[in-house]
Amino acid sequence: MISSIRSLSNYTFFGILSILINILAYHVSYNLLSIPNVTSTIIALLLAIIFAFITNKLWVFKSPSFDRRTLNHEIPTFLGSRIGTGVLDVVIMYVAVDIMTWPSTFWKCGSNVIVIVLN
Repeated sequence: MISSIRSLSNYTFFGILSILINILAYHVSYNLLSIPNVTSTIIALLLAIIFAFITNKLWVFKSPSFDRRTLNHEIPTFLGSRIGTGVLDVVIMYVAVDIMTWPSTFWKCGSNVIVIVLN
């Protein structure tokens, strides 16, 4: 029971950090470095996914091995759940920011809410 609570706490903690990385990386890329919206969204998404994979691997699921056989199983499993929501994130940001010209960081936060629910 305590182990399950600890895993859930770690998952929640690192999930929140992953969201913050996603939003901050997007904000810096798009608003400060003037990288185009879709590219900024992809950069932020990649950084957040890498962070989430490593932290979930080590501290949530306690899988410290980085050998090829282990990674050949874990990476596709992890990415499988993230690719669809990543595409949705890009579509939401494209429509909201590039087409509708709505506030970028606000919509990045909103898009993250949708992605969290679907993940």
